[in-house]
Amino acid sequence: MGLETQGEQGERSPMLLQGLRKQLSEHPLGHVGPGLITGVADDDPSGVVTYTQAGAQYGFNMLWAMPLAFPLMAAMQLICARIGRVTGKGLAANIETAFPPIVLRGVVILLLLANTLNIAADLAAMGEVAELTSGIDRHWMTIGFALGSLLLQVFVPYHRYVVFLKWLTVSLLAYAAVLLTVHVPWRTVALRTLWPELRIDSASAAVIVGVFGTTISPYLFFWQTSEEVEEMGRNPAARPLKDDNVAARGELRRIGWDTWTGMFYSDITAYFVILATAVTLHASGIRSIETAAQAASALRPLAGNLACVLFSVGIVSVGLIGVPVLAGSGAYAMAEAMHWNEGLERTPSAAHGFYGIITISMLAATGIQYSPISPMKALFWSAVINGVVAVPLMIVVLLLAARKSVMGQFTASWPILALGWIAAAVMGAAAVAMLLI
Repeated sequence: MGLETQGEQGERSPMLLQGLRKQLSEHPLGHVGPGLITGVADDDPSGVVTYTQAGAQYGFNMLWAMPLAFPLMAAMQLICARIGRVTGKGLAANIETAFPPIVLRGVVILLLLANTLNIAADLAAMGEVAELTSGIDRHWMTIGFALGSLLLQVFVPYHRYVVFLKWLTVSLLAYAAVLLTVHVPWRTVALRTLWPELRIDSASAAVIVGVFGTTISPYLFFWQTSEEVEEMGRNPAARPLKDDNVAARGELRRIGWDTWTGMFYSDITAYFVILATAVTLHASGIRSIETAAQAASALRPLAGNLACVLFSVGIVSVGLIGVPVLAGSGAYAMAEAMHWNEGLERTPSAAHGFYGIITISMLAATGIQYSPISPMKALFWSAVINGVVAVPLMIVVLLLAARKSVMGQFTASWPILALGWIAAAVMGAAAVAMLLI
């Protein structure tokens, strides 16, 4: 996926990219890599709704899930990032070389379907909270968000678009800011985080499944792997690490720092969402929250208009990150499976199949808003599909990371692999519980 000269079809000028790369490296966010964007995309609007449901329904007794999820999600994303940078190929391309074709085809089809449904739920949530704060009809706002996101993905080169995404990650601080508007019993919070009073039944199991399902999601595996390849393509001198021992130490250190910090930012934000809704909605007797707009509306009389606005701004901002990640991850997977040109740095004419998948996913998700399928139903079926595909995909990723034929001398270390297998076991239990509930 290396960049070619300006005269070759559809590619950007390497000299221009070198100059831009230097400018971006001096930018305040220039050293922030794919890990942060992936982490924030994990807290997309549908994820925030899930965390809100957990906080409203069970209060402080669901806070424990996020400290447990952090090392597991970080380990899986770290493995995916290393696969991309070490091999110079996306996750789908690596799966194709190591497993039978049916494995890749099944994963890609389920991923595209789940992502489209998830995008539909995210766009609906963005439209609802935008209507709440602006007064403009939610359907028009949804269309505006969908078209704006699509145009940015298709017509703005990645090296410019990524800076926009990085700045949007600051929006997650809105959920921490909500806590400044209300009283928080921190001693009780710490106690219930470590020792929850939670009775496991079908209802609580469903919420736990939802929390882990939205935290460890297959689309994030594809996205971060491909974005490491994309970042590598910005440097004409970069090579896959298995062919470049000199750069390996520094690059692997960068990947580790970027991924662990990005996943921590994501995890602590989810913790804040659960906590904010626990001290407001749950404490006031509000137990049932089904939409982002309902959550934001409920906050207004309890914590003030500022809390409502902060919550709404957070939903829209993380949606502007999450929706491109959902659409892009599916496009990367399909393009690699079909051997199409791919990459957000390419022009549409040079990667029409790749951008075609993004466009179809976005338009289909927008169309769901006007179909009999409710956004919450779309979110439910997205969770079901993700639950089905997550565990076998995680097993495939862990096997890839341990193979010397794939990773050369940079196979994943046993502590990271152990965390990955624990994550797969947790997700497997969650998937079984989801299907049995």
